[in-house]
Amino acid sequence: MKLSWHEGDMPYSEEFGDFYYSRADGRDECRHVFLGGNGLPGRFATGPHFVIGELGFGTGLNFLETWSAWETTAPDAAVLEFHSFELRPLKRSDMMRALSAWPDLDEKSSRLAAAWPDQPAAGISMDFQSTGRSIRLRVHAGLALDTLETLRFRADAWYLDGFSPSRNPDMWSAELMRLVASRTREGGTFATYSAAGWVRRNLQAAGFTVEKRQGHAGKRDMSAGHLGAPSLQP
Repeated sequence: MKLSWHEGDMPYSEEFGDFYYSRADGRDECRHVFLGGNGLPGRFATGPHFVIGELGFGTGLNFLETWSAWETTAPDAAVLEFHSFELRPLKRSDMMRALSAWPDLDEKSSRLAAAWPDQPAAGISMDFQSTGRSIRLRVHAGLALDTLETLRFRADAWYLDGFSPSRNPDMWSAELMRLVASRTREGGTFATYSAAGWVRRNLQAAGFTVEKRQGHAGKRDMSAGHLGAPSLQP
């Protein structure tokens, strides 16, 4: 992945012509869109095992923020299973440079970097222990449509965080959204910063109930929803 850096340590993909996270505040965007849009971290307290799927691992910021929420709210000995799909895994040095913007995440980002391979291959598997709770991270490198088709997990929640639909339409295709739905448990949820009409229609066609919500940092709308029986609070 060819990167350039804006405003110091904000990574920008030259391939897709887009930033890796909100220029306003990537961490706050994660909390508002992905955690908040999926009713997290409140749902972490409901059981011993929770599964998250993510399209677009990027810098790993969503994972680290989720880890932080998990270790403070999940029951003792609970397990978080985090499956992320990334076409172009970053080099360790680029990941660390991007994550350096949040010093309070240094301990977790250092643990992630220490386990991150120099040359990420098709399967990246890492296990972490934190405050008596377990986190299993699986980063699947390659085209999400191909790699997701080979797996049989069922996610409780999805983070749809590919580059902008206008820049990276394959990450939001009807075929991929159908596959996401097939890997979602009944009542499972999704959230995304995008409110593009064709993305919403693809999600609806896949079986998700889709609703608009207030976007992050002045963005008018985002999207969130559930598959089958609702599990989000009104």
